[in-house]
Amino acid sequence: MLKNYLLTAWNVFQRRKLFTAINLACIVLTLVVLLVVTAMLQEAFYPSGVEHRSNRFLQVHMIEATNEKHTALSRSPLGYRVIEKYLKPMPGVEMVAAVTGVEPTAVIMNDVSTELNMRHADAEYWRVMDFKVLAGRVPNEDDVAQGRMVAVLARSMALKLFGDPAPLGRKLETGGQTFTVIGVVQDALHLNAYADLWVPVTTYPNTTYRHQMTGRFFALLLARSPDDLPAIRAEVQRIAARMDFAGDPEFSSGQIWADSKVDMFARTLTSSKDTNPDAGGVGGASLILGGVTLLMLLFMLLPALNLVNLNVGRIMERSTEIGVRKAFGASNRQLAAQLILENVLLCLAGGAIALVLAAGVLWWLEASGPIPYLKVGINFAVFAWGLLITVVFGVLSGLVPALKMSRLDPVHALKGAA
Repeated sequence: MLKNYLLTAWNVFQRRKLFTAINLACIVLTLVVLLVVTAMLQEAFYPSGVEHRSNRFLQVHMIEATNEKHTALSRSPLGYRVIEKYLKPMPGVEMVAAVTGVEPTAVIMNDVSTELNMRHADAEYWRVMDFKVLAGRVPNEDDVAQGRMVAVLARSMALKLFGDPAPLGRKLETGGQTFTVIGVVQDALHLNAYADLWVPVTTYPNTTYRHQMTGRFFALLLARSPDDLPAIRAEVQRIAARMDFAGDPEFSSGQIWADSKVDMFARTLTSSKDTNPDAGGVGGASLILGGVTLLMLLFMLLPALNLVNLNVGRIMERSTEIGVRKAFGASNRQLAAQLILENVLLCLAGGAIALVLAAGVLWWLEASGPIPYLKVGINFAVFAWGLLITVVFGVLSGLVPALKMSRLDPVHALKGAA
């Protein structure tokens, strides 16, 4: 039976080559866009490379501070004091890292000012992240403890500033400070890894940052196992309840959350405090996955409707064939299954072409550089999503025509009328 369906589908595709080409073009264009978006989202939330340990680290990226009367409210990145005093000593974690968000700055080189993005980080940061070190080394505990004026550059910035992929020992000046380059790492575009320049946290001109409860820092909490993440989230909530804002003239208490990447994005996007599934909230993964799925289905709706119209037209041309098959005992279910199978096969062929084209688009995005440091490709997870999207697309665009075809009256169909 399946073999007959496949042979029939092949003959139908060969019979109307222009129709088949139009259908394929519509399918390929839609799936290329969906596959590229899926690859970008997969790399953003479940990355490989530098942040491949993201399945076992949580991020504390925001503190919500208020006063006793709740008349003042501030949402900002953490101050270093929160990380040093409350998070670093916490039990149940392998390590806690502190790093600032991206800080725009300028480097003066040969009387030319170059704009770049800098981060201040502690030694633990380099152990949580897994940068590929291309030359030299990254800062260690002693560098941070001694406040050494050392720096690490991304490879692209090293080439831009010095024309050398390994400018070890060279000096650069930024913010009135002079740093010595001790290492070069591979470019990386990830939430916690993207930067052009990294320097030790202790190279700030003064120690004011150490006493601040709000500031510009993020904390990365690395668990020994993904199974430890719920306990770490709960411990962070207990820590938040006992944070002391003594000496702060504006705020008296605060709240912090330990989030996965997806939960953090959902919390930022929705301004919600309730995206932690361990505490009975709606998980960030569920929010993001539901939103992305809805957008994909809406995006697929228009081309699916176009394919429905094309398929209905094809059915009318095959009315005599349908009438003959019904006269010889073909059931409505068999006829519907045939057209849906034809449509799914066409979509799978379009999906194969779309995979190749999507890989080409991603290669072009990496090579042309509209998004700095982008490294993304079609991997098994993206292929699996692409296959699922392709089948769904085929079923959606073939279901209505299949039902219409299966209900044709055999007498009218043999006369060539619907």
